[in-house]
Amino acid sequence: MRTSNPALNDKAFDIDRAAARGEVMTINGTVNKTGFLLCLLWVAAIFTYDKTMTVAQTEGNPATLYPWMIGGSIAGLIIAMITIFKKTAAPITAPLYAVVEGLVLGVLSAFFELQFPGIVFQAVLLTFGTLLALLFAYKTGVIKATENFKLGVAAATGGIFVVYMISLVLGFFGVSIPLIHESGWVGIGFSLFVVVIAALNLVLDFDFIESGAAKGAPKYLEWYGAFGLLVTLIWLYIELLRLLSKLRSR
Repeated sequence: MRTSNPALNDKAFDIDRAAARGEVMTINGTVNKTGFLLCLLWVAAIFTYDKTMTVAQTEGNPATLYPWMIGGSIAGLIIAMITIFKKTAAPITAPLYAVVEGLVLGVLSAFFELQFPGIVFQAVLLTFGTLLALLFAYKTGVIKATENFKLGVAAATGGIFVVYMISLVLGFFGVSIPLIHESGWVGIGFSLFVVVIAALNLVLDFDFIESGAAKGAPKYLEWYGAFGLLVTLIWLYIELLRLLSKLRSR
């Protein structure tokens, strides 16, 4: 049914015409780009994972690969900030971010695997299992991205970020926040809380992608949506590694 507003009709026609030319954001386009970023992440992670394992077996000191983690983490943060503040750069920065973070995750995963054999496989399964479960809950309406939901998740995410930043700064002085990084029940409870918040951030990513596609957002936002989803999955995976390591330590 046509609206009585000619301006809205013209706008809708322009969006439809742009969609026909593939110039607007689509869910399928974002899904494809997310898959591409995950492939880049996986290839880069395999490279440093195998390298770390080889060094551990031959030299017995995989700590020599710490520069890969530190340098990659810094580069990843810089690329992420560029992407967030200049979304139009996402088609270039998102693939770069995936590669850099893959290098970091490869070393980090190897460190955890050396200490707790099998933990990486468990964390990967839980990460993608959580992704599918949250996607199902979102599509069926069990979880809805209401404004209150978004505010609550954003506030909790911000609180976790502040705690981690304080922990990082204190670490430079040889001080650590008690309990939350240990394998006691407080530490496990904290990690479980962080995992839940990280998982709920997936709902915000789903909502952004779906809303952008529905509104005919610019095509480059497919890359930005894929980038946001990748960031959340990486965070969730790391937090699951931490939680599993605390449980295994007991």
